[in-house]
Amino acid sequence: MRYHRTDIVQYAIGVLDQYGLADLSMRRIAAELGVQPSALYHHFVNKQALLAAVADEILARGGRSVEPDSAWDKQILSECRVLRNAMLAYRDGAELISTVRAFGLGVRVPHGELAETIRSAGFDDSFSRAAATTILHFVFGQVSYEQLSLQAHSDGAIDSSVDLPAGDAAYEFSLGLMLIVDGIRMRQPSYER
Repeated sequence: MRYHRTDIVQYAIGVLDQYGLADLSMRRIAAELGVQPSALYHHFVNKQALLAAVADEILARGGRSVEPDSAWDKQILSECRVLRNAMLAYRDGAELISTVRAFGLGVRVPHGELAETIRSAGFDDSFSRAAATTILHFVFGQVSYEQLSLQAHSDGAIDSSVDLPAGDAAYEFSLGLMLIVDGIRMRQPSYER
């Protein structure tokens, strides 16, 4: 049976969700598909290209912000919540997305959208890009911590008496994000102190 690029990405997402990023290999995906690993290279030049496609698909499945006409700060909060939910939907989602971003791969990581939203509030280009990077670092770090804690707990690596971050994770995420956005707002050219 011939597989298309989209089929391979779908299987790769299944492998990621079942085994985690460390075990997401071309060999494992090929075994799941019943083909030789070399067959995958017809669609992806290397594993990093496959990871980028998987990350893009996960982000596409996460949807988009539903507040495009709201104030810039509300748009940032909405976009980051969508990103958080997309990463949490799959095992090691945050690690995958942040890795793809670090490698400069993938087209859907929302850095450009975040920077443009910040720029629309009157900030210069350089500041907007730096602020968007800071926001993404917070989002990646917070969600990675949350996923790592949940995984370690489910694997029995953390004593069951230790509190999981899940109970307050959404609140802590929103609060941390608001603190960053408040700091950005204070640098706004038209901000009155």
